[in-house]
Amino acid sequence: MAVQAHATARYIRTSAQKAGLVLDLIRGRDVNAALATLKFARKGVARDIEKVLRSAIANASQKEGFGGDVERLFVTACYANQGPSQKRIRPAPMGRAFRVVKRTAHLTVQVEERAAKVAAGPAGDAPKRARGAKPKTVKTAESGRARGGARKTAGSRAKTAAGKE
Repeated sequence: MAVQAHATARYIRTSAQKAGLVLDLIRGRDVNAALATLKFARKGVARDIEKVLRSAIANASQKEGFGGDVERLFVTACYANQGPSQKRIRPAPMGRAFRVVKRTAHLTVQVEERAAKVAAGPAGDAPKRARGAKPKTVKTAESGRARGGARKTAGSRAKTAAGKE
């Protein structure tokens, strides 16, 4: 069974929506590609997500049954839940006040070890086709009509019969 591990950072001072934009970039990628993506992401929350990802990798390496190869780990799930919001008041003109909401988020990253690749024999491989080429299909008269092909009417049959003579 593959090793699973997760890490959570709570009360991070960002909104869950902003963190979700960065988390979408790394979901499903292997951990080295995810770390490289986070290093060059232009969002401030990327540093916090990188810390959580490194923590999840460390948690996976400490689990019983881990193969020892970090290269085989990939991000299975990552999400940002909304944390508690801090309400503040900002003075406004004429004795009024505006409310400022300082949002927080709980960041979670889950990693899993990829299963070892099993080499398939030559009998199980499908024949290769050129890149971009469509698979070959057998065309029948019925399939042409089903796709809206031209249908011969009595008038058109008479014209073609007269043209053949």
